[in-house]
Amino acid sequence: MVMLVRGIRGAITVVSDDKELVIAATARLLKKMQQENQFREGDIISVFLSATPDIKSVFPAEARRLLQWDMVPLMCFQEIDVAGALPLCIRAMVHINSDKEQDEIKHIYLEEARSLRKDLIESPAILP
Repeated sequence: MVMLVRGIRGAITVVSDDKELVIAATARLLKKMQQENQFREGDIISVFLSATPDIKSVFPAEARRLLQWDMVPLMCFQEIDVAGALPLCIRAMVHINSDKEQDEIKHIYLEEARSLRKDLIESPAILP
């Protein structure tokens, strides 16, 4: 079995910049990405998380405690402040070692973030 590096994209929105909401939403997103792509913590190479500039209450990476991803390297970034961008949005890129083909990877967009990838809405590669 050949293991390759695969990237899994995802995003979720929150209704307000509240520490508990941001952590819970991030954990929900990452857990859904893990469930749908069937990887274990040990398969994870790294996780990049970004948040729009209106999220200031907490680093989304704090969600790792809820997931118990103690050995996973996570890094947070701030999204570019683009006029008209989706507000209160957390995006994720999870890099994993996987034997899956690229077209088997399921990208996860939840809540209002579904609007970010309208091209994938009808595709099996995106799940609600």
